[in-house]
Amino acid sequence: MAAPSVFSEDQISAFVKHIGLPPSLQQYRYSGDAFKDIHYLDQLHTHMISAVPYENLWLHYSHTHTNNIKPQDTYTSIVTNGRGRGGYCFQVSIFFNHMLRGLGFPAYLAPVRIRHRLDGVPQGDYSGWVHLVNLTTLSDGTKWALDVGFGGDGPTAPIQLIHDRKQTNMGSQEIRLWHDWIPAQLHRTEETKLWVYQYRNGPEQVWNSFYAFSEAEAIEADFHNLNWYTGSHPESFQTFTCIIVYFLRRVKEGAEKGDQEIYGKRMLVNGAVKENLGGKTKVVEDCKTEEQRIQALQKWFGMSFTEEEKAGIRGWGTELRGDGSEGVMAGLGKRGESWAVRRGKEWRWTWNGPV
Repeated sequence: MAAPSVFSEDQISAFVKHIGLPPSLQQYRYSGDAFKDIHYLDQLHTHMISAVPYENLWLHYSHTHTNNIKPQDTYTSIVTNGRGRGGYCFQVSIFFNHMLRGLGFPAYLAPVRIRHRLDGVPQGDYSGWVHLVNLTTLSDGTKWALDVGFGGDGPTAPIQLIHDRKQTNMGSQEIRLWHDWIPAQLHRTEETKLWVYQYRNGPEQVWNSFYAFSEAEAIEADFHNLNWYTGSHPESFQTFTCIIVYFLRRVKEGAEKGDQEIYGKRMLVNGAVKENLGGKTKVVEDCKTEEQRIQALQKWFGMSFTEEEKAGIRGWGTELRGDGSEGVMAGLGKRGESWAVRRGKEWRWTWNGPV
């Protein structure tokens, strides 16, 4: 049985219309038929990540440089305001959890440890908990992870909690869950194994371990602690990098019911707008000033900003000044000397964004 949701039936109906679910699925609710339910979750996941982008601009285009993870406030910013906005992991994962519960699914959130990228590839030790993933169990006993807030190289569909079951993600990329311990774990029993999310960009490539989680539940008090670190600590890449990942969807070839799939993604990393249509990533626009970036956000992502939000980035480290001082210098301004600058090139270890 699903736990109560903060969302009303009217809000849920407005949400499924907002993300573009076809009329045949807009009235669907948890049925207890596992085959129908996983088909619905697959389409819900696809429409969610292609209509609600992963983005952290709430931390940059703001006078407070903080974000809000209360699901009702996220609903207002995404659905009610209708300005193309989304949120980063804690915002959209908590929001989506309440949507799943409102739709009747027995879903809860589990905390996640990640490995940061170095030169575009996850490497090194796992972090503490800095991410959340939704977990649900269907009537046939199968368990599924739905991650709608990870961004680049994250899963584009629900993934079953089964060891070493490969599935196609986007283009030639494959993903799987590997059930094992991570290097830092000392207490090693069958019960303490974690689900390690891995990806590779083709059958001939090696698997990259990106994040790990158990089936233990994170509660609301955890959310606020984790969000404070991720959104405020100067070591967090979120505080000195502007990021968007916007997935692109299309109708599946030969799909009888008009089912849709993810075929590409569009991204912003500071001033660079990038696109990947299932192959290699290319830069489609390189913004040098705030005026250029605001125009690009509307053009490529359908995002609009209030005058107050635009003013909030002035003097902040991620402001585009047209003189090349942004990027690695991000985090200066109102924060004072940034951790990224103090550590010089080592800032790359904190970067967990899309490639």
